[in-house]
Amino acid sequence: GLRSMLHELAIAFCLMLVIEGVLPFIAPNRYRDLIKLLYEVDDRTIRFFGLAIMLIGTMLLLIIN
Repeated sequence: GLRSMLHELAIAFCLMLVIEGVLPFIAPNRYRDLIKLLYEVDDRTIRFFGLAIMLIGTMLLLIIN
């Protein structure tokens, strides 16, 4: 039911946080360089990559399930 779905969503969110934290933990200098590089990229390009990542994630979820 809804409770199970919320539980799975919370698990997915926690896993996302773990994955997002790996690079800054392992290679903080490279992470800082990446953030600096992102300042030079225009909004349209960042939006495109965000959309592409969401679509890839959705397709992978459909394949896995």
